[in-house]
Amino acid sequence: EVQLVESGGGLVQAGGSLRLSCAASGLAFNDSAIGWFRQAPGKEREGVSCIKNGGTSTYYAGSVRDRFTISSDNSKNTVYLQMNSLKPEDTAVYYCATVDHIYYSTNYYCRNPNAMKFWGKGTLVTVSS
Repeated sequence: EVQLVESGGGLVQAGGSLRLSCAASGLAFNDSAIGWFRQAPGKEREGVSCIKNGGTSTYYAGSVRDRFTISSDNSKNTVYLQMNSLKPEDTAVYYCATVDHIYYSTNYYCRNPNAMKFWGKGTLVTVSS
């Protein structure tokens, strides 16, 4: 059974940083696509950043490029999202998601949340102005 557990959310002032972690189990970590998605109140869930095959391919949404960095530690089956220069508009529940078989590109998975099969419960990030 695939399980994803997010951690690292919290309250931070604008300009601050947070690092989210997604601990994965029940999947072939080195041969997987894992992504970070977020959903703000009243908005649709959107892809933030995705990583495939332990880091051989990454994708960033335009709104977070140059501020966020996705990485993976294959020895810990964990994917991280380092978030710097946070803005109030980054406030959302952040979810980690994955698939059991890779059929598409990293870009596709990040742009199509419905293509992800397994989801964590999310962690709340609040950025105050």
